[in-house]
Amino acid sequence: MNKHQKPVLTGQRFKTRKRDEKEKFEPTVFRDTLVQGLNEAGDDLEAVAKFLDSTGSRLDYRRYADTLFDILVAGSMLAPGGTRIDDGDKTKMTNHCVFSANEDHETIRNYAQVFNKLIRRYKYLEKAFEDEMKKLLLFLKAFSETEQTKLAMLSGILLGNGTLPATILTSLFTDSLVKEGIAASFAVKLFKAWMAEKDANSVTSSLRKANLDKRLLELFPVNRQSVDHFAKYFTDAGLKELSDFLRVQQSLGTRKELQKELQERLSQECPIKEVVLYVKEEMKRNDLPETAVIGLLWTCIMNAVEWNKKEELVAEQALKHLKQYAPLLAVFSSQGQSELILLQKVQEYCYDNIHFMKAFQKIVVLFYKADVLSEEAILKWYKEAHVAKGKSVFLDQMKKFVEWLQNAEEGMIPFNNSGGHLANAFSL
Repeated sequence: MNKHQKPVLTGQRFKTRKRDEKEKFEPTVFRDTLVQGLNEAGDDLEAVAKFLDSTGSRLDYRRYADTLFDILVAGSMLAPGGTRIDDGDKTKMTNHCVFSANEDHETIRNYAQVFNKLIRRYKYLEKAFEDEMKKLLLFLKAFSETEQTKLAMLSGILLGNGTLPATILTSLFTDSLVKEGIAASFAVKLFKAWMAEKDANSVTSSLRKANLDKRLLELFPVNRQSVDHFAKYFTDAGLKELSDFLRVQQSLGTRKELQKELQERLSQECPIKEVVLYVKEEMKRNDLPETAVIGLLWTCIMNAVEWNKKEELVAEQALKHLKQYAPLLAVFSSQGQSELILLQKVQEYCYDNIHFMKAFQKIVVLFYKADVLSEEAILKWYKEAHVAKGKSVFLDQMKKFVEWLQNAEEGMIPFNNSGGHLANAFSL
């Protein structure tokens, strides 16, 4: 039996099309081509951007990204440490770079646009540019003061327009830069440029996302890593917004630690006197106001219990629990503002936890009888200081008690139908 041959195609064969290949250069040849093009473009940054755009199809930007950015920023290839490799040969350097530009925000912003256009055109350069900027920040000691200033301005502008992430700032925490004061000085110039592009909220939000909000003190040597020193340094430099931000962040961190420790002590059922002593010491040590503590106490006290899911039982459970801790709350609600904050916290808690909706009035009356809340605070809350959550429900619950308080304040203490004092109607 004959085997049938498989059919074959005949005719012209086409070679698979190869991708355009980049010209292969050594770094020095790459440098010479780049320097020549920048010198020909001169101070016309639009021409510089067009040159970089068109040359990228011929030069291997991916392989020589570090050389590319070294030259655009410093005008020369940089050796490890930041010294210029070609410092003695002006033919291998260019003056059309960031370090040779005028030291003003508008000029540096125009240079920043060159980087923006280049990275938008060649997206693969994004990571390489980030690495380059981290490297340049490590090299700050090798640059003159004016070069450091221009680099700080460029960094701030690029952070503002989103070309760079805030994580580049980690390079500033290097010991040698911190000890010599270069890190803090550079940071001030960088933040000024950044805030010229974006508002303070945007800047601080970026710092939080990069987990740098808690590391700002590391810009200073260990013996100067205090909030007060940071605040004075940056406020004197015209960056009060950043000083205020750090104070808030430090306060939040302190409060979290305090809340964690309080929760632990309450779960262990420590004596109230010991808890009071501990809280007062922490307030003094961290300069915390009473208004910041009262809300934490309420949260910890309410988190210390596994609450009953039945509405008719949870009120009784809550009153028993809160009666035990009323003396603790009373110590830290000695100011009118603290009392209002506590009332608002109770209101929000009862609204957010539906089983407590009907318990709000009973909790307030308990706190009134235990001298945690004054009638002035309750009346002020009722008239103007309540929050929106469940407002109509809670105001309705409090109506009769508020009326009694107002009458008592005027010396007109009414009696109920059974001949008893109306206060007795508000039983716990």
